[in-house]
Amino acid sequence: MRTITRGAAALAIATAAVAAIGTSSAHANDRTVYGCPGGAVCIYPRDADIHNSTPTNIYYSYGAHNLSSQFGNHYVLNNQYGGANATAQLRNGYNGVDCVITIGLNEFGVYNLTPINSVVLNRP
Repeated sequence: MRTITRGAAALAIATAAVAAIGTSSAHANDRTVYGCPGGAVCIYPRDADIHNSTPTNIYYSYGAHNLSSQFGNHYVLNNQYGGANATAQLRNGYNGVDCVITIGLNEFGVYNLTPINSVVLNRP
């Protein structure tokens, strides 16, 4: 009976350890920066201060996303994860045509979005 009890206790401890590792890994990648969730590319309101505003557009999926009603200067933050190839690109054309600006992983800047018609999230 003791062997069964010890085995059950060992299994419970091992299961808890695996669950804890899985949970900490998920939280390590879920890093919100300036209100932009981990794994996303965010656009902030026109002429807003990135430190005191909330993103108006949040993109998670890879590929092209067409923009509408984005004029003037906006902060754009690339808060994806996955390595140096996880870039975001601002493009003049709809559906990801005519790349003009590439934003590296964990980078942000102020960009005039008046001529920009799409943002592309590139797979790492």
